[in-house]
Amino acid sequence: MSVVAAAPSESADPPVVSTTRTGGRRPWRQHLVVAAVALGLAAWVTNGLWRDPAGHVLANNVGDQAFFEWLLGYGVYLLGHGADPFFTDLMNAPVGVNLAANTSITVFIVLFSPLTLLAGPQVSFAAILTLNLAASAFVWYLFLRRYLVRHAAAAAAGGFFCGFAPGFISHANGHLNWTAGWVAPMVLWWVLKLPERGRWLRHGVILGLLVAVGFSIAAEGLFFTALACGLFLIIRSVQPGCRAEARRALPTVLAGLGVTAVVAGALLAYPLYMHFAGPQSFSGTGFNQAHYAEDIGAYFQYPTRSVAGWLGLGSNLAPNPTEETSFFGLPLLILVVVSLAALRRQAAPGRFETLAALYGVGAIFLVLSLGPQLKFFKGTTSIKLPYAALQHLPLFNSALPGRFALVVAGVIGIILALSVDRLLTEPMPSVRSHTIWAAGFAVALVPLFPLPVLTTERAPEPPFISEGLWKDYVTDGGTLSTLPFATTDTADGQRWQAYTMARGGEQFRIPDGYFLGPGGPDGTGQIGATQRHTDWLFFRAALYGYVAPIDDHDRDQAREDLADWNIQAVFLPEWITGSHSPLFRAAVEVTATDLLGEPEHVGGVLLWRIRPGIDPVARG
Repeated sequence: MSVVAAAPSESADPPVVSTTRTGGRRPWRQHLVVAAVALGLAAWVTNGLWRDPAGHVLANNVGDQAFFEWLLGYGVYLLGHGADPFFTDLMNAPVGVNLAANTSITVFIVLFSPLTLLAGPQVSFAAILTLNLAASAFVWYLFLRRYLVRHAAAAAAGGFFCGFAPGFISHANGHLNWTAGWVAPMVLWWVLKLPERGRWLRHGVILGLLVAVGFSIAAEGLFFTALACGLFLIIRSVQPGCRAEARRALPTVLAGLGVTAVVAGALLAYPLYMHFAGPQSFSGTGFNQAHYAEDIGAYFQYPTRSVAGWLGLGSNLAPNPTEETSFFGLPLLILVVVSLAALRRQAAPGRFETLAALYGVGAIFLVLSLGPQLKFFKGTTSIKLPYAALQHLPLFNSALPGRFALVVAGVIGIILALSVDRLLTEPMPSVRSHTIWAAGFAVALVPLFPLPVLTTERAPEPPFISEGLWKDYVTDGGTLSTLPFATTDTADGQRWQAYTMARGGEQFRIPDGYFLGPGGPDGTGQIGATQRHTDWLFFRAALYGYVAPIDDHDRDQAREDLADWNIQAVFLPEWITGSHSPLFRAAVEVTATDLLGEPEHVGGVLLWRIRPGIDPVARG
């Protein structure tokens, strides 16, 4: 039975969206080859981390890697202490952090907790990142092979593009949520199964489970997937050739969606409550949506971590190296347009409507990715775009518009798969035609072949932490901080806590940290805690090398801040890691000594004990 298309005749094109298998026996050998190649390519992209997981860090996103490593360490703590998976006071003490309002990757931190306990969060981070990329390509391949194309080569072409598209390679710079591109085809797979009569209960339950998993890993990506599914089905169903089939399928689909809502709602009731109404929740996001919108020129440029970028053809039109979400290059866009024209010109009934819906989804998401105001090669124009009317609506207000381009990448991957399938299925008029098409694919795709993500060295874990010497100076559950305090720009303190949690046993709390929390304008979110006078002294010294003269006002303020945080000790390692630039350790040491007095030398760090409410002692 076709899901949204009438079944074609034997001479027509294969069904574009069908629940009938596109082959006889299951081609396990082909599947294994594709899986092996996908895993190999993913390992190539992440090999810098694998060469030294403990000593290497992603050069372009130290902060996000520290946050996800913290979550992985928290997974061990969660299971060992029976903690709340969606709220913690171990970070941002004493107020705490709403993990449900952050990207808490709950499924990952639980599933990988044995590996984290055995090898550390650094290894788990590299493993999840690698498996995400490989699984994205492989699951897209299976989806395309199952529903859309006859030939395994066509499915592989589309799958590898979807899994290793420029946007996903860019997000491999630290985002364990956005590299989980396999969530989208898994959800699509079971959405397309919903019209099967007599199986609405089974399919609804499975889809509900997938929605719950997808929410726990990448809530923003799940929102994009649901929006794309809805748009596709609506656009296709309203076309004359599909209306009758859509009407017949509607009752079964609605029944399945009802079951999905019940299952997903039951599993997500608590995390959704925490996300929207729990302690330390907030509206919107801590990021500027206008800034994180796609420049229309970026669609025609090449990504930095690609063959084209290696040849000097990369572009700097992205907000940062982690957000190169389009960057398809002009040749690929031309190939997509030509492929669409060729596919639609020869399309049979059913396939034509699917292509029209696919084109509609791609066009809508492209426009959404441009954000509230059109940007053209780094210049912001006065042209308002549809997202300006959406950006304050629920869900849209928590999304970064540039990331809508990742759905465009999925649409392009499907078009490439369909085009390759047509070339392999239908006879070409001449050898010259085959040559032109092959050259077009090579010119469009070879420059986009991914290069490994950049890594750099990070500060080694000091024996003060790794050997548990901190326990002699801080009680179990007490507050301890590295200098400078943990932020997205100074992430070491968050990493030290992550490694301690991953080992189990006693645990300390930290003030500050890299997370999203309340504190922005009009009740919106912000990045990290609102800085106080004391943590700003150390942050300024570390980031800018500025040593401020310390007076008794600074000491009075520090005494109050340290007491509110209930800090029992602070320490300064021999090497501190900056997220975007080198940090001025000497300036931090001078500031700390002037404020707190002479330190102790313990386990490779300089240590200052803090008596809450007493230190630092005023100097008359």
